[in-house]
Amino acid sequence: QVHLTESGGGFVQAGGSLRLTCVASGGTISNFGMGWLRQAPGEERKFVAASSWLSNNTFYHDSVKGRFTVARDNAKNTLYLEMNNLKPDDTAVYYCAAQMGIRLLRPEQYQYWGQGTQVTVSS
Repeated sequence: QVHLTESGGGFVQAGGSLRLTCVASGGTISNFGMGWLRQAPGEERKFVAASSWLSNNTFYHDSVKGRFTVARDNAKNTLYLEMNNLKPDDTAVYYCAAQMGIRLLRPEQYQYWGQGTQVTVSS
């Protein structure tokens, strides 16, 4: 099975930056649509950003567009999420996920999930 391991979360002040890293094993990410999703306390898991395996397209939730950048390095089997100008509302557990389909904006369509990494943004 595909195993995903996130890292790079932490504590940051509003306006700061973090880079999340997702390393895959047991599979090659070039065969999967790769996404970042997050879950804040008391809320459902939501789509943040994704990278299609069918094309070079990337997708972003409106709340992070222009601030976050998703990128993949297929040779390293690694997915990144560069987060800039972070806001307190970005506070959540961030998950790396993979799916074989094309519905990248739907959390329920992902088959493989990492354990998550906590991102906390203070005012």
